[in-house]
Amino acid sequence: MITYKVHFIRHGMTQGNLEGKYIGSTDLPVCPEGYRQLDDLKAHYEYPKVEAVYSSPMLRCRQTADFLYPNAMLTVVEDLREWNFGDFEGKTMEELKDDPDYLDWIASSMKSTPPGGESSKEFAARLQLAIGAIFRDMMDQGITNAAIVTHGGVIMTLMSEYALPRGQNNNHWMAPNGQGFTVLMTPQMWMRDGGFEVYNYVPVEPELADFSGIMGFDSGEDWDE
Repeated sequence: MITYKVHFIRHGMTQGNLEGKYIGSTDLPVCPEGYRQLDDLKAHYEYPKVEAVYSSPMLRCRQTADFLYPNAMLTVVEDLREWNFGDFEGKTMEELKDDPDYLDWIASSMKSTPPGGESSKEFAARLQLAIGAIFRDMMDQGITNAAIVTHGGVIMTLMSEYALPRGQNNNHWMAPNGQGFTVLMTPQMWMRDGGFEVYNYVPVEPELADFSGIMGFDSGEDWDE
Protein backbone atom coordinates (compact mmCIF):
# COMPACT_ATOMS: atom_id res chain seq x y z
CA MET A 1 0.00 0.00 0.00
CA ILE A 2 1.28 3.48 -0.86
CA THR A 3 2.39 5.66 2.06
CA TYR A 4 2.00 9.42 1.73
CA LYS A 5 4.40 11.79 3.48
CA VAL A 6 3.11 15.25 4.38
CA HIS A 7 5.12 18.08 5.97
CA PHE A 8 3.16 20.71 7.89
CA ILE A 9 5.18 23.95 8.00
CA ARG A 10 4.19 27.17 9.75
CA HIS A 11 4.69 30.39 7.80
CA GLY A 12 7.60 32.74 8.40
CA MET A 13 7.39 35.33 11.16
CA THR A 14 5.28 38.46 10.68
CA GLN A 15 5.34 41.80 12.47
CA GLY A 16 2.18 40.68 14.24
CA ASN A 17 4.01 37.62 15.58
CA LEU A 18 6.81 39.86 16.84
CA GLU A 19 4.29 42.06 18.63
CA GLY A 20 2.39 39.12 20.14
CA LYS A 21 -0.89 39.94 18.42
CA TYR A 22 -3.75 37.64 17.47
CA ILE A 23 -3.38 37.58 13.69
CA GLY A 24 -5.81 35.35 11.84
CA SER A 25 -7.71 37.04 9.03
CA THR A 26 -5.29 39.99 8.67
CA ASP A 27 -3.20 39.40 5.56
CA LEU A 28 0.27 40.32 6.84
CA PRO A 29 3.48 39.57 4.91
CA VAL A 30 6.55 37.82 6.26
CA CYS A 31 8.63 40.53 7.94
CA PRO A 32 12.38 41.08 7.32
CA GLU A 33 13.27 39.27 10.55
CA GLY A 34 11.05 36.40 9.43
CA TYR A 35 12.98 36.06 6.19
CA ARG A 36 16.27 36.13 8.10
CA GLN A 37 14.97 33.38 10.37
CA LEU A 38 13.87 31.25 7.40
CA ASP A 39 17.23 31.78 5.72
CA ASP A 40 19.03 30.70 8.90
CA LEU A 41 16.87 27.58 9.16
CA LYS A 42 17.64 26.70 5.54
CA ALA A 43 21.35 27.21 6.17
CA HIS A 44 21.56 24.98 9.24
CA TYR A 45 18.74 22.46 8.80
CA GLU A 46 17.26 20.33 6.05
CA TYR A 47 13.80 20.98 4.66
CA PRO A 48 12.32 17.92 2.95
CA LYS A 49 12.33 17.62 -0.81
CA VAL A 50 8.73 17.49 -2.06
CA GLU A 51 6.76 16.96 -5.24
CA ALA A 52 4.11 19.57 -4.48
CA VAL A 53 3.26 22.35 -2.03
CA TYR A 54 -0.19 23.24 -0.71
CA SER A 55 -0.59 26.66 0.89
CA SER A 56 -3.05 28.80 2.78
CA PRO A 57 -4.16 31.74 0.60
CA MET A 58 -2.71 34.22 3.10
CA LEU A 59 0.28 36.20 1.83
CA ARG A 60 2.61 35.11 4.64
CA CYS A 61 2.08 31.46 3.71
CA ARG A 62 2.46 31.93 -0.03
CA GLN A 63 5.65 33.94 0.55
CA THR A 64 7.03 31.20 2.81
CA ALA A 65 6.15 28.51 0.28
CA ASP A 66 7.88 30.46 -2.49
CA PHE A 67 10.96 31.03 -0.30
CA LEU A 68 11.33 27.41 0.80
CA TYR A 69 10.17 25.76 -2.43
CA PRO A 70 10.67 28.23 -5.31
CA ASN A 71 10.45 25.55 -7.99
CA ALA A 72 7.61 23.45 -6.59
CA MET A 73 4.08 23.16 -7.93
CA LEU A 74 1.98 25.38 -5.61
CA THR A 75 -1.72 24.81 -4.94
CA VAL A 76 -3.63 27.34 -2.82
CA VAL A 77 -6.25 25.79 -0.52
CA GLU A 78 -8.71 28.39 0.74
CA ASP A 79 -9.77 26.39 3.80
CA LEU A 80 -6.18 26.37 5.17
CA ARG A 81 -6.72 29.95 6.42
CA GLU A 82 -5.98 30.73 10.04
CA TRP A 83 -8.72 31.03 12.65
CA ASN A 84 -10.82 34.19 12.37
CA PHE A 85 -10.41 35.83 15.79
CA GLY A 86 -13.16 38.40 15.23
CA ASP A 87 -12.99 41.30 17.70
CA PHE A 88 -9.73 39.94 19.15
CA GLU A 89 -7.97 40.31 15.80
CA GLY A 90 -4.87 42.51 15.86
CA LYS A 91 -4.80 42.79 19.66
CA THR A 92 -2.39 41.44 22.25
CA MET A 93 -3.22 39.47 25.39
CA GLU A 94 -2.28 42.56 27.39
CA GLU A 95 -4.79 44.67 25.47
CA LEU A 96 -7.50 42.05 25.96
CA LYS A 97 -6.84 41.09 29.58
CA ASP A 98 -9.84 43.08 30.91
CA ASP A 99 -12.23 42.23 28.07
CA PRO A 100 -14.98 39.96 29.51
CA ASP A 101 -15.59 38.32 26.13
CA TYR A 102 -11.91 37.46 25.86
CA LEU A 103 -11.79 36.12 29.43
CA ASP A 104 -14.83 33.93 28.69
CA TRP A 105 -13.16 32.66 25.51
CA ILE A 106 -9.97 31.76 27.37
CA ALA A 107 -11.93 30.16 30.22
CA SER A 108 -13.71 27.94 27.67
CA SER A 109 -10.32 26.76 26.33
CA MET A 110 -11.17 28.77 23.20
CA LYS A 111 -14.21 26.61 22.49
CA SER A 112 -16.65 29.51 22.64
CA THR A 113 -16.94 31.88 19.68
CA PRO A 114 -14.99 35.17 19.61
CA PRO A 115 -17.39 38.06 18.96
CA GLY A 116 -17.58 38.50 15.20
CA GLY A 117 -15.26 35.53 14.67
CA GLU A 118 -15.24 31.81 14.01
CA SER A 119 -16.12 29.11 16.51
CA SER A 120 -13.68 26.30 17.22
CA LYS A 121 -16.18 23.83 15.68
CA GLU A 122 -16.44 25.88 12.49
CA PHE A 123 -12.64 26.16 12.34
CA ALA A 124 -12.14 22.42 12.85
CA ALA A 125 -14.82 21.54 10.28
CA ARG A 126 -13.19 23.81 7.71
CA LEU A 127 -9.80 22.22 8.31
CA GLN A 128 -11.28 18.74 7.97
CA LEU A 129 -12.48 19.73 4.50
CA ALA A 130 -9.04 21.14 3.66
CA ILE A 131 -6.98 18.13 4.71
CA GLY A 132 -9.44 15.72 3.12
CA ALA A 133 -9.24 17.63 -0.17
CA ILE A 134 -5.43 17.65 -0.05
CA PHE A 135 -5.21 13.91 0.59
CA ARG A 136 -7.63 13.21 -2.25
CA ASP A 137 -5.65 15.43 -4.60
CA MET A 138 -2.39 13.73 -3.65
CA MET A 139 -3.88 10.31 -4.34
CA ASP A 140 -5.50 11.43 -7.60
CA GLN A 141 -2.28 13.06 -8.84
CA GLY A 142 0.05 10.31 -7.61
CA ILE A 143 1.84 12.74 -5.25
CA THR A 144 3.44 10.87 -2.35
CA ASN A 145 5.52 13.65 -0.75
CA ALA A 146 4.11 17.14 -0.20
CA ALA A 147 4.45 20.19 2.04
CA ILE A 148 1.54 22.12 3.55
CA VAL A 149 2.47 25.71 4.42
CA THR A 150 -0.09 27.14 6.78
CA HIS A 151 -0.62 28.72 10.21
CA GLY A 152 0.19 27.85 13.80
CA GLY A 153 -3.44 27.45 14.80
CA VAL A 154 -4.15 25.29 11.78
CA ILE A 155 -1.24 22.97 12.52
CA MET A 156 -2.14 22.74 16.21
CA THR A 157 -5.77 21.92 15.46
CA LEU A 158 -5.03 19.33 12.77
CA MET A 159 -2.37 17.60 14.85
CA SER A 160 -4.54 17.59 17.98
CA GLU A 161 -7.41 16.08 16.00
CA TYR A 162 -5.65 13.58 13.74
CA ALA A 163 -2.10 12.82 14.97
CA LEU A 164 -1.51 9.21 16.01
CA PRO A 165 -0.89 8.13 18.70
CA ARG A 166 -3.48 10.42 20.24
CA GLY A 167 -3.33 11.89 23.71
CA GLN A 168 -1.08 14.95 23.43
CA ASN A 169 -2.49 18.31 24.53
CA ASN A 170 -2.73 21.23 22.15
CA ASN A 171 0.43 22.94 23.42
CA HIS A 172 2.47 19.92 22.35
CA TRP A 173 1.74 20.86 18.75
CA MET A 174 2.76 24.53 18.90
CA ALA A 175 5.06 24.98 15.89
CA PRO A 176 7.54 27.88 15.80
CA ASN A 177 7.62 30.00 12.65
CA GLY A 178 9.22 28.16 9.74
CA GLN A 179 8.95 24.82 11.51
CA GLY A 180 6.47 22.00 11.88
CA PHE A 181 5.88 18.26 11.69
CA THR A 182 6.13 15.45 9.18
CA VAL A 183 3.37 12.83 9.16
CA LEU A 184 2.78 9.57 7.31
CA MET A 185 -0.63 8.62 5.98
CA THR A 186 -2.02 5.63 4.15
CA PRO A 187 -5.58 5.51 2.73
CA GLN A 188 -6.34 2.64 5.11
CA MET A 189 -5.05 4.59 8.14
CA TRP A 190 -7.04 7.66 7.17
CA MET A 191 -10.28 5.77 6.51
CA ARG A 192 -9.99 3.25 9.35
CA ASP A 193 -8.37 5.30 12.13
CA GLY A 194 -9.22 8.82 11.01
CA GLY A 195 -5.66 9.99 11.47
CA PHE A 196 -2.03 9.98 10.41
CA GLU A 197 1.20 8.89 12.08
CA VAL A 198 3.66 11.47 13.42
CA TYR A 199 7.06 10.84 11.87
CA ASN A 200 9.47 13.71 12.47
CA TYR A 201 10.03 17.41 12.94
CA VAL A 202 10.54 19.91 10.10
CA PRO A 203 13.22 20.94 9.38
CA VAL A 204 15.80 18.48 10.71
CA GLU A 205 19.56 18.48 11.10
CA PRO A 206 21.13 17.39 7.79
CA GLU A 207 22.49 14.13 9.20
CA LEU A 208 18.98 13.21 10.37
CA ALA A 209 17.23 14.03 7.10
CA ASP A 210 16.70 10.34 6.35
CA PHE A 211 15.93 9.35 9.96
CA SER A 212 13.17 6.77 10.06
CA GLY A 213 11.02 8.54 12.63
CA ILE A 214 10.69 9.72 16.19
CA MET A 215 10.16 7.01 18.79
CA GLY A 216 8.14 8.40 21.67
CA PHE A 217 7.95 11.85 20.04
CA ASP A 218 9.30 13.97 22.88
CA SER A 219 8.58 17.63 23.61
CA GLY A 220 11.27 18.94 21.30
CA GLU A 221 12.71 21.35 23.88
CA ASP A 222 15.88 21.92 21.81
CA TRP A 223 14.12 21.85 18.47
CA ASP A 224 13.86 25.55 17.66
CA GLU A 225 17.25 26.76 18.85
